[in-house]
Amino acid sequence: MGEIDAVKAEGLRILICDDERQMLSMIAEKVSACLPESGIRTFSSGAALLKYLQTEDCDILLLDIDMPDITGLEIAGQLSRFEKRPLLVFVTSHDELVYDSFQYHPFAFLRKSSFEKEIMTALNDCVQELQHRERHFSFRWEGKRVCLLLSEIFYFEAEGNYLKVFVKTGQYRFRSTIASVENTLAGCGFIRIHKGFLINQAAVRLFHAKEVALLDGTKLPVGKSYAKTAEEQFLRYLRN
Repeated sequence: MGEIDAVKAEGLRILICDDERQMLSMIAEKVSACLPESGIRTFSSGAALLKYLQTEDCDILLLDIDMPDITGLEIAGQLSRFEKRPLLVFVTSHDELVYDSFQYHPFAFLRKSSFEKEIMTALNDCVQELQHRERHFSFRWEGKRVCLLLSEIFYFEAEGNYLKVFVKTGQYRFRSTIASVENTLAGCGFIRIHKGFLINQAAVRLFHAKEVALLDGTKLPVGKSYAKTAEEQFLRYLRN
C-alpha cells in the first residue's frame, strides 16, 4: 500500500513576460495583489526571459504569445530543456491562438480583455496544482521507506500482486494493487489508461486512442474500455 502527504507550497517565484510595458506593469500589479508574498520578476522581451531561465527557475510563468523578438510559443517550446518546468499561463489578445498553444501543455490561457476577471481564479488553480505537485507518494521497497514527489513519477505498472513505479532515475517495486493506488491518487493528476497502467498526465507528450507517449520516450497501450474516459480526462487537463 502507498500513502500520500501534502506539503505546503511557500515562497512562490513568478515570472511575467510581455513586450507591452503598460500591460506588463498591470499584470504584475494584479498578480502581486493576489499573491502578495510571492516573488515577482518582469521581462519585456523573450530573449531576456530565456537568458534568465538559463540560470534561475520559477514556479509560475505568465507569458504573452505575440511578441516581436521571440514569440511566447517559441519560448514555450524551449521550456522542456530546463531542469524545472514552471506552470505556464499564456496571456494574449488573440483567442484564436489557444489551439496552437495546446501542444505546449499550458496550465491556463488568459485573455487580456478579461484579465482582471480571470487572474484570481487562474492563480488559485496554480497554487493548488503546485501543492499537488509537492505531495509525496511513499511505500516500502526492499525493507526501506521510499518517498517520491508526485511530479517525479511517470507511471505505475501492475505486476501480479505488485506494482512497479517508474521515475526518471529508474524504477521501484512494491506490494499493492493498481486500483488501490488509483484511489489514493484520485484528484492528483493520474489517469488510468489500461487495466495495467496508471500514468501521470503531466508526463504525457502525445495521447492517441490506442497509445500514449511519455516525455521520457516510453510508449504505453491504451485499453479499449479506458480510452474514452482517459482521453476526456487528459483534454480537461489541457484546457484547465
